[in-house]
Amino acid sequence: MATDTKTTAPSIVHQTHKTLPDFDPPKKNKRNKFSLACATLASMTSVLLGYDIGVMSGAAIFIKEDFKLSDTKIEILVGILNLYSLIGSAAAGRTSDWIGRRYTMVVAAVIFFAGALLMGFATNYSFLMFGRFVAGVGVGYALMIAPVYTAEVSPASSRGFLTSFPEVFINAGILLGYVSNYGFSKVSDPVTRGWRYMLGIGAVPSVFLAVIVLIMPESPRWLVLQGRLGEAKKVLEKTSDSKEEALIRLADIKQAAGIPEECNDDIVSVAKKSTHGEGVWKELLIHPTAAVRHILIAGVGIHFFQQASGIDAVVLYSPRIFEKAGITSANQKLLATVAVGFVKTIFILVATFLLDRIGRRPLLLTSVLGMIISLGTLGLALTVINQTDKKLMWAVVLCISMVLTYVASFSIGMGPITWVYSSEIFPLKLRAQGTSMGVAVNRVTSGVISMSFLSLSKAITTGGAFFLFAAIAIVAWFFFYTALPETQGKTLEEMEMLFGHFRWKSAAAPAATEKDNGSGGVQLAAAATNGQTS
Repeated sequence: MATDTKTTAPSIVHQTHKTLPDFDPPKKNKRNKFSLACATLASMTSVLLGYDIGVMSGAAIFIKEDFKLSDTKIEILVGILNLYSLIGSAAAGRTSDWIGRRYTMVVAAVIFFAGALLMGFATNYSFLMFGRFVAGVGVGYALMIAPVYTAEVSPASSRGFLTSFPEVFINAGILLGYVSNYGFSKVSDPVTRGWRYMLGIGAVPSVFLAVIVLIMPESPRWLVLQGRLGEAKKVLEKTSDSKEEALIRLADIKQAAGIPEECNDDIVSVAKKSTHGEGVWKELLIHPTAAVRHILIAGVGIHFFQQASGIDAVVLYSPRIFEKAGITSANQKLLATVAVGFVKTIFILVATFLLDRIGRRPLLLTSVLGMIISLGTLGLALTVINQTDKKLMWAVVLCISMVLTYVASFSIGMGPITWVYSSEIFPLKLRAQGTSMGVAVNRVTSGVISMSFLSLSKAITTGGAFFLFAAIAIVAWFFFYTALPETQGKTLEEMEMLFGHFRWKSAAAPAATEKDNGSGGVQLAAAATNGQTS
């Protein structure tokens, strides 16, 4: 026994010997720069929608004067783009399955380019509406494809951060539109009116976007669906945090696509059903599993409530709202609108860094609570102003403050999480069509709100309209609390097991162990779980 002690003692001393670096805290995984670049470039297509929304809020003031339009025609002009975009978002799902995610973004930019030029050269209301139609189709394409592509190239560790980028660029586009309104409002030439520059200059970013998209890689999940495993593996190695994670992601995608695990050729044959979405609508709508039905309700529901709670009414008609609050100068109204765009953009940037740290649910529920409070207070302040002939400065300040609080609350949660959540929860085979359904509901609801806000304000007052939006936001809070499980840290292929019941607390429990296991542990656990459930 004594001999054993002597021989083991040196090894014990050797094992316990530590150097200074051993006491350093564990290093955090750095964000994958390649996936960050891909997400940034893809999400820039969302600038097109944001710019159109922002610029039309100010351009409508001058278009109404030039073409002598009624409020009803202005409502239709402003809001109709949302309905036109349905055509683009409906076609984008099938188009992206056919030609790929990347070239679908090029299609979006080209169509919007044509629409922006048509609007800029419009000589009458009908011509302008045709330009809105063309631009709307392009916006629909961009809205659907940007979050899908971003979700598919992002590693699980930073998917929330990266998938929120489309909303970031929508807000950046809105801010650019507001700044364009303010800048070109000074143009007084009777032929080249300022609003023509406001609308026509939107063609410039679309040219830039169409070119830069061509340098991006194709989505690895789309490549697998085409049987191009060699190319998919190369993309995954660049967009994953490690080579091990890339292999696990590839194995998960192959399993979801119905490709045998032992099949490792660069090019393989894939069943036609898995390639271009045949039978997807039946699986999504007619004979869905309990999990798919729950996913569909969650994905469509979050898009509906995002718009039904009134964000487009505030963004599109903020000059009108400030006018009701007592600001009469056109210059001051446009400046206040720029402040709205600035606050919206700042808070969306804050949200991108919180999504993968705090989680989707806490951020979403807190965001909606802030929206409820600000909408109710705004409705109260506008009602007080409506009831008196005197200019109440405290009420004016309160209105402006509540508009800014509302867009800040929306941007820190509801805005980005809608796109992040809906793009990550659908199974691979259903993702393009499922996401396009969510976008379609989003655009229809937005169209209804934007084309009826002025009429609604006349019917129940502007304050009453915001009380209505506050009530809808309350319903949204309870829906989110009940129906939306936490998805933070889950791989895309692992999502389906979270749904199919409303016991989201038990579904979210494994998240605690994922942090202990680290990135590789998350991925391995996901692969093991997928193997057990299939």
